[in-house]
Amino acid sequence: MTRPPERDELAEIARALVHCTACPLARAGKGFGLTGRQAVHKVLDDLVGILFPGCHGFEAVPAEHLAGYIEEKLHAVRASLRRQVELAFRYQCEFDKCRNCGDCRPRADQAVHALITALPEIKTILQQDIEAAYNGDPAAKSYMEIVMSYPGLFAIMTHRIAHVLYRQNVPLIPRIMSEYAHSQTGIDIHPGAQIGPAFFIDHGTGVVIGETCVIGRNVKIYQGVTLGALSFPLDERGRPIKGIKRHPNVEDNVTIYAGATILGGDTTIGEGSVIGGNVWLTHSVPPHSTVYNRSPSPLIRGKKDNPSTPGAATP
Repeated sequence: MTRPPERDELAEIARALVHCTACPLARAGKGFGLTGRQAVHKVLDDLVGILFPGCHGFEAVPAEHLAGYIEEKLHAVRASLRRQVELAFRYQCEFDKCRNCGDCRPRADQAVHALITALPEIKTILQQDIEAAYNGDPAAKSYMEIVMSYPGLFAIMTHRIAHVLYRQNVPLIPRIMSEYAHSQTGIDIHPGAQIGPAFFIDHGTGVVIGETCVIGRNVKIYQGVTLGALSFPLDERGRPIKGIKRHPNVEDNVTIYAGATILGGDTTIGEGSVIGGNVWLTHSVPPHSTVYNRSPSPLIRGKKDNPSTPGAATP
């Protein structure tokens, strides 16, 4: 029988666990650490609740108190997010071996200000996303149904928030937000992707949109679509080169059906094109193209045609 560790053993284990190369700011003596991803999730949920009060959250919000409710939430979110963003910048300084740069707090203030002031514009764009979903899905009965239940809208809502922080070079937090949406919806959108208004992801599970994707207006994609990288150029040490264009461009008014895979930073899907299901593309197509695979020729056998079935016909 295995005996439980004694107290002195637990103390030794705890000391060993303190030293974590992946989380240097959690080391003893640093005096501060990251707030953790659950805190980021909480801020994201609060921001979604600010954008759509009464639709996301735990309580109804009377119309006569709506402005005050939103203002109070904005104060709380701004304070919490400032602290999280500052710690993220400080972590990245530690990771990059930057010493005493002294600008983590002002950079955090600037990034959070950029997001808070962008919220009205984000909501305007999301209204177009909601209308695109309503007009693009015959099963949608109302705008409220889309806001409260469609995973594609939650994923793009999260992306539009995270993208602002990404553009402010905030480490960690945009990716934590996008991966939270990924875990909730099965839709993986890197916060660096540039996505125009009236974007609709129908069903959504298995969608992947890479960091350097550029997607235009009024684009509709279905489940299982990948907008990915064709390859990863390596540096002289064999490590992937970061910061280069790796993912495709999708121009305005494009529809991409389920299971399609489009790869490469030099690949552009021209305006008004339709990409059929399960298509594999690694090169550009001109505007107003229709791309599809040849129809398969399935073999359908009846029970009487199966030789293993008693009484079946034999060739």
